[in-house]
Amino acid sequence: MSFALYKSELRTFGIRKDSELSPEIYDEIMDKVLLKRAKLRCMNLLKSRDYTEYQLVTKLKQGLYPEEIINAAVAYVISFGYVDDIRFAKSYIEYAGQTKSKRQIENVLLRKGISKENIRQAYAQCSEENGIAEEEELIKKLLEKKHFDRQNATYEECQKMVGFLYRKGFVLDEIYKVVGSYCSLGQ
Repeated sequence: MSFALYKSELRTFGIRKDSELSPEIYDEIMDKVLLKRAKLRCMNLLKSRDYTEYQLVTKLKQGLYPEEIINAAVAYVISFGYVDDIRFAKSYIEYAGQTKSKRQIENVLLRKGISKENIRQAYAQCSEENGIAEEEELIKKLLEKKHFDRQNATYEECQKMVGFLYRKGFVLDEIYKVVGSYCSLGQ
């Protein structure tokens, strides 16, 4: 197992190159030095913005902390409610729900390490509070933003817009409901 120590800590514990650590020194380093430092690192990261559990674990791994220290430090901040994946997902859904499709939001949250179950719970909480726009409304907003003239659009322009919206993560049924109501896509 490897971990990073500062030069002053090496001197404090009398650690020399190629020497073995006694079990007592190893336990003291793990419990008093690394665990404390990992907890402080988590708290410092959380001062500036919210992180998911997965993101915190990744940051601590980059800092060369041992797995057991990472788990203990993350459990510590979770125990105080500083990290809550459902709250994180809910905030992101409320923020991005006015401009992004449900599929886009889910993909972003999955990449941030939030489970599908937590995403589902966050969506349920948001829909109870009416914090997200309907997909149909979002499609209409995007069409307006793109200056899409639905009534005078050619078949090719409609297809191009359908492709654009599909790549944005909208469901084809919703796209055809909005775009198809003005364009004759069945040709």
